[in-house]
Amino acid sequence: MAPASFTSRCEAYGVAFDEGELEQLGKYLALLLAANTLVNLTAVRDPDDAWEKHIFDALTLLPILAELPTASRVIDVGSGGGLPGVPLAIVRPDLQFVLLEPTGKKAAFLNHVTEQLSLVNVEVVRDRAEIIGSASAPEPAEHRDGYDAVVSRAVGRLRMLAELTVPLANQGGLVVLVKGQRADEELAEARQALHMLCVSHAGTIETPTGRIVVLEKRRPTPGKYPRSAADIKRKPLGAS
Repeated sequence: MAPASFTSRCEAYGVAFDEGELEQLGKYLALLLAANTLVNLTAVRDPDDAWEKHIFDALTLLPILAELPTASRVIDVGSGGGLPGVPLAIVRPDLQFVLLEPTGKKAAFLNHVTEQLSLVNVEVVRDRAEIIGSASAPEPAEHRDGYDAVVSRAVGRLRMLAELTVPLANQGGLVVLVKGQRADEELAEARQALHMLCVSHAGTIETPTGRIVVLEKRRPTPGKYPRSAADIKRKPLGAS
């Protein structure tokens, strides 16, 4: 059962739940914490803390996704244990979600979650963002330019994360990155990279659990991006 502190924070943030959604969120959290004893999915082990640091944190993206019409496609890059993708999929069953995760054991857990919770609006893809987002990916290009919104809670500097996520968004689509208190510093560092990727900073949103950087893709991503993982790590875009 969700702690009272969680439900009160959701109410204060304007997040409301339809029948059965809180129960589904609780089942997901139980699956996550149980699997965490076998696979390293989260450093948070206390259930009450997990409601706050995982579920509520994921749901802070809801206002940003509120304008997406029914059947819009959303991809969670580096989904790991399913955050923020699974909680968002539970409370936005009208949207279609892809959970992108390259690690086999984590992808297997995500498949288990979607089966146990009967999440018919979720697909798990075991692959890497720089591969499925490449302009040379096999046709038809299902993923590059294929999503109305790209979300990621992955750890990594913004200029590197942008190269992995921006190619997946369609023209006019959003890239929504959950960042920490150094968001402004990372944005300043990424200014040239965002220009090279043809994406603009639409705003940074303060939430009770952190900061969310929102990018808007105004023009198609140049075909040479994303580069290989080795090149992205060796020389991040805009690095002198």
